[in-house]
Amino acid sequence: MNERIRARQVRVIDEEGNQLGIMSPDDALREAQERTLDLVEVASNAQPPVCRIMDYGKYRYQQSKRAKESRKHQHTISLKEIKYRPKIDKHDFEYKTNHVRQFLEEGNKVKVTIMFRGREAAHPEFGTEILQKVVEAAKDLCAEPPDPTVARLEGRTMAIVLSPTK
Repeated sequence: MNERIRARQVRVIDEEGNQLGIMSPDDALREAQERTLDLVEVASNAQPPVCRIMDYGKYRYQQSKRAKESRKHQHTISLKEIKYRPKIDKHDFEYKTNHVRQFLEEGNKVKVTIMFRGREAAHPEFGTEILQKVVEAAKDLCAEPPDPTVARLEGRTMAIVLSPTK
């Protein structure tokens, strides 16, 4: 920008986008200062490098506004996890399942995990049964409900991931 441009010659473009031609950086800087604007190098790899006459402060402000606007419209999908046990009580099951539904409504993915302790791991069918109940309770909010019967016992846990509808 301005005095920091080190090329011998530069191609200059004015604020409307018209080419002013190839000139030395000093002449281009003088032209920019006459218009009370800045000389900014926009393509340093070109032969000769391309410089533009613009209001650099206004340009940076507009860039930050555009970046803020694009961040406002994007939604990050996070993975929430709800843990169940094979011998879960009816009320606890309903309470946790309501949280699963709430997370899916907010647009988050939900990992439903069944944790086994001790001899509970000898009966993975109890965990599969709970997973089926959870999927059944939240199937209207899932993009495509996974098949809980394919969930395998990995160590002492069994898990599936529910994805929200678009």
